[in-house]
This record gives sequence, C-alpha cells and structure tokens, in this order.
Amino acid sequence: MRYELLRILRSRRFVILALGFPLVLFYLIAGPNRNVTDIGNTGLSAPLFYMVGLAAFGTMNAMMSSGARIASERAVGWNRQLRITPLSTREYFRAKVATGYVMSLLSLALLYVAGATLGVSIPAGDWVRMTLLILIGLIPFAAIGVLLGHLLTPESVGPTLGGMTALFAFLGGVWFPITSGTLHQIAEILPSYWLVQAAHVGVGGQGWDSRGWITVAVWAVGAAALARRAYRRDTMRV
Repeated sequence: MRYELLRILRSRRFVILALGFPLVLFYLIAGPNRNVTDIGNTGLSAPLFYMVGLAAFGTMNAMMSSGARIASERAVGWNRQLRITPLSTREYFRAKVATGYVMSLLSLALLYVAGATLGVSIPAGDWVRMTLLILIGLIPFAAIGVLLGHLLTPESVGPTLGGMTALFAFLGGVWFPITSGTLHQIAEILPSYWLVQAAHVGVGGQGWDSRGWITVAVWAVGAAALARRAYRRDTMRV
C-alpha cells in the first residue's frame, strides 16, 4: 500500500490531470459568477453551488481513475506476477481503494480551498457531515474502477472511464437538479445521484433516506463481487 501511494503521488501527469481538471473547471465556471448570490433562484451563491457539484464530480473521477492504472499494469503482466507472491486479493483491493481515497480527499481539499477563495462559507458541522457522506458514497465507484481496469485494455479504458464518469455525472444531477419525471426515477437507482445528494449537505440538503443507503450498498456489493471475480480470472489466465 505504501509503494502504491508513492507511485501515484510521484506521477505528476496523473496528479495534475486527476486533481487539476475539477479545480480549473471550478474557477472557469464559478470565477466569473463569484458575485452571483442567487443562482437559478436556488438561494445559493454561484461559488457554493458549483463547489458542491464539482465535489461529487471530482471525487468520482479521482476514484474511478484507478481503473486506468490497473489496465496499464495488466498490459505488462504485473497482476499475474503478484499472484505468485504472498499478497492476498484482499490486500490488493485494499491498496487500490486506499490510493483512490487519497486522490479523492486531495481533490476535495483543493475544491474546499478554492471555494473559500471565492467566499464560500459553510458551518463546520455541515463540512464534516458532507465529507463523511461523500466518502461513503464513493465506495461503489472504487469497485467500478477496479472492475473496469480488469476488463478493459489501456487503449479503451480511458475513453470508457471518461464516458462513464460523464454519464454518471449527468444522470446524477451534478450539472443541474433532477427533481421529477422519468429521468429522476432513473437517477435514484444510480450511485452518482446519491453522491450528489451527499455533496448537497453543504447547501442545506438532508443527505440520504433509506433508498440512498440501499442503492449505495447494492452497487458497492455488486461491483465489488464482479471486480473480485474479474481479478481472479485475469490473474489466473495463462
């Protein structure tokens, strides 16, 4: 786990792309609207509205990016090499998830600081509750990233992860609220919708009801089971 974290943090290109993109996007969108105090009749300032939205998007993007690293390792046979070591499947997954959480926490911290520079102010209790709920909501995306990394090639994993992240963000309500109709019914069965609801705790949201906890749990368990199966099949292949 230690070497996995060091390897990720030493990859300047990856760190810049994974952490810098949401930050640049925030300043591009919220910066010109920093003086807007009631965006879209929501009663929220533009920097606050976009900060919580990009908190969901940025952490989801950082967490799922583990799939790209896994696909690259598979291409050189590193995963099969690990199978002849004492490293267990549990420890392997633990290291991958830990690195994803480190990147997600760094993304959150940068967005929080960026929001503060544009005047965002949230009660301390809401900061803590929002962050904890976001971290729980990221569990399914950790498993999805590992799963895709073991199913896709280095050439296809990038576009797939980018497309899935964009689709999850759109249907989850990152860019605009989804409150009614068929689209809302679809959104409620996706983990990204509840990740966005976790981020909205920072703007007065109530967090999750029982549907949210059940949806996140089902996606987490299902994706983790598929990821474990894909890992075993991939590493045992001759």
